[in-house]
Amino acid sequence: MRASRLLSIQMLLETRGRMSARALADALEISVRTLYRDIDELTAAGVPVYAERGRAGGFELMRGWKTTLTGLTPSEAQAVFLSGLAGPAADLGLGSDVEQAQLKLLAALPAAWRDDARRVSSRLYLDPIDWYRESEPLPHLATVASAVWEERPVAIHYESWKLTSRRAIHPLGLVLKAGAWYLVASSGEQARTYRVSNILQAELLDGTVHRPKGFDLTAYWRESVRRFEAQLIQGEAIVRANAAGLKALSHLSAAVAKAVSAIQRPAADDERVELRIPIESIDHATGQLLRLAPDVEVLGPPALRRSTLERVKQLVALYEA
Repeated sequence: MRASRLLSIQMLLETRGRMSARALADALEISVRTLYRDIDELTAAGVPVYAERGRAGGFELMRGWKTTLTGLTPSEAQAVFLSGLAGPAADLGLGSDVEQAQLKLLAALPAAWRDDARRVSSRLYLDPIDWYRESEPLPHLATVASAVWEERPVAIHYESWKLTSRRAIHPLGLVLKAGAWYLVASSGEQARTYRVSNILQAELLDGTVHRPKGFDLTAYWRESVRRFEAQLIQGEAIVRANAAGLKALSHLSAAVAKAVSAIQRPAADDERVELRIPIESIDHATGQLLRLAPDVEVLGPPALRRSTLERVKQLVALYEA
């Protein structure tokens, strides 16, 4: 445990540069007193860690000094191979780089560990594309990725659901969710999300990206997903469903599945139960719930019941004609 922590200190100082005692201790989840003891042990072992006093001081490694790849455990080596998604890496133009990195890692590992590391990629395949969907055409992903890696602004011609516009943005990061690529970028201090497949043109600009102070891509994405999902829910519907209907309702969304799981299931196939489920809008819910009939019956609100009845009348008129 301690040997692993000592190696982590070296890695943190090598990758992040000078760090204060408090920042190092927080990153390792240890006390500052324990950190000082670890630093003493590192320096005694010959690792050139230097301390700078003052307000902007902290610990840092001698410039140019690097660790060698000897602290990787078998499970960590497997995790590195797991993290290399072939499809997304190829989308970003990094497919060959991932392969070369894995070859270098294999060469650096002890011979006894190599088969364990290879086993992950030979026995586990990750496919991020949902069923019955094809990957989106992404002609400008490479340009956008270059802007992210090189920290350069980019001018885009973007098509949203409201309008098409041109704008210059500062890329902050890329996110792959459910097979779709998203670009997180700012114009000013506010970060926004752009679907890469909606970018009609992209051109790298001269200059350096202005990154908002303290911006964290993971925290931003989690909060934006939570906010987006909360905004979708605009009301609730009252429905009556049998066992088959409840099963079908559970597949509509995570929020509906949660509502279904909270009720008492019907004891017989012909028995129906009443429940309330969250909905996005009257029109959206009409389309969703109508296709679950007759296993699911809409009871309310009145606007949703009227909308469903009107849609049924239209269908009857269409097919009778």
